[in-house]
Amino acid sequence: MATLSAYSSPPWPNPNPNSDLLSTHDEIDSQTHSPSDSRPHDSQTHSPSEPGTYDSQTHSPSESRAYDSLSSIVPPNPNPNQNPITNYNTSISSPPQSTSPPPRISLLHLSFNQDFGCFAAGTDHGFRINNCDPFREIFRRDFDGVGNSGGGIGVVEMLFRCNILALVGGGPDPQYPPNKVMIWDDHQSRCIGELSFRSEVRSVKLRRDRIIVALEQKIFVYNFADLKLLHQIETIANPKGLCAVSHGAGSLVLVCPGLQKGQVRVEHYASRRTKFIMAHDSRIACFALTQDGQLLATASTKGTLVRIFNTADGTLLQEVRRGADRAEIYSVAFSSTAQWLAVSSDKGTVHVFSLKINPGSPGIDRSQSSDEPSLAVTSAASSLSFFRGVLPKYFSSEWSVAQFRLPEGSQYVVAFGHQKNTVVILGLDGSFYRCQFDPVTGGEMTQLEYHNFLKPEAIF
Repeated sequence: MATLSAYSSPPWPNPNPNSDLLSTHDEIDSQTHSPSDSRPHDSQTHSPSEPGTYDSQTHSPSESRAYDSLSSIVPPNPNPNQNPITNYNTSISSPPQSTSPPPRISLLHLSFNQDFGCFAAGTDHGFRINNCDPFREIFRRDFDGVGNSGGGIGVVEMLFRCNILALVGGGPDPQYPPNKVMIWDDHQSRCIGELSFRSEVRSVKLRRDRIIVALEQKIFVYNFADLKLLHQIETIANPKGLCAVSHGAGSLVLVCPGLQKGQVRVEHYASRRTKFIMAHDSRIACFALTQDGQLLATASTKGTLVRIFNTADGTLLQEVRRGADRAEIYSVAFSSTAQWLAVSSDKGTVHVFSLKINPGSPGIDRSQSSDEPSLAVTSAASSLSFFRGVLPKYFSSEWSVAQFRLPEGSQYVVAFGHQKNTVVILGLDGSFYRCQFDPVTGGEMTQLEYHNFLKPEAIF
């Protein structure tokens, strides 16, 4: 899932620099597991609590806390045909009415939801939820304090389109401590649970059954129904909080940095297997999973190549080239069919690559089974193939099919739209682009839509 964060929260007091989690979870797990891979033998042993069990009166501030039973809101194994979680298909609420001039808003965070149909924006005064197609703001929550101060949200993570969100304070005046994950229920307009740590939370990922929290050097996996810790992983320094999880109805696949430079760790929870992949020589800068967790795309801090791996066995399936010079990769995203890959970077260009991988049979050319028209321009590599072995490697690399150039000076995150052959691009300057690419001729994309979602007149 694509995410951008552009805040540097003030350091939070760390009474114990050797411990990250503000609870007894470390002690419990260390009795039977090594610190770098503490996993309960059977996650089913953590049964959902009865209503009222996690009451704020019975837990110390140092423990994970659920103010009401989360099992009554988020079932651990929901039936997609009978999902009790309310979906927002219409406007959730209107902006608060006020006679005072609205405060100037600064963006701290941008992220798409799990199906790329919505995106969340964390600001220095609260957060907003926007629909992508059609574009419109469907909800906002401002936490303005006295004098229009306070309310900074540095991380806001959606759970598909439901009323449950994960919030982390951020910015110069955070609404919540940056070392806490607050589980917010917007039907009740309050937090219904929290997870506390001894260091700043870098990112949060949500599934209907799990909460994944990334710190600087640790990943924690919790059961959503009762906030019990199921697994913790040590990583190399991870200031961006890089972490990705599968969102399909099948088993959980989690990817995070390993303990070595350029290494990624893949957790297959259904088969209880861990796979380490040496993806790059340089440090990992960005990665993304397909919805089912079968394919992984990685980019390094060098930013020239993106590699696609089979998560089951770590096989390198394809390598595409963004460019020949160094770049900072901001986001990588698969299309829903895993036929296309989009990449955004600090070069101000979004690239779309054609993938020749059938997820069901890794390594098989997608053209053998795809019903899409054959591509006339799959990549620039085809026209330069006769140079292989003569010119430098980048001449024989697979280059992008389509490109879209953006104004420089902002960070952008990209995802594929629900309309065929479209991409949605979000900028930390408040920009929203919808573009379309031609899968046959390639080349420059066509801009279909532009909005500035920070301006009220562009929203309603």
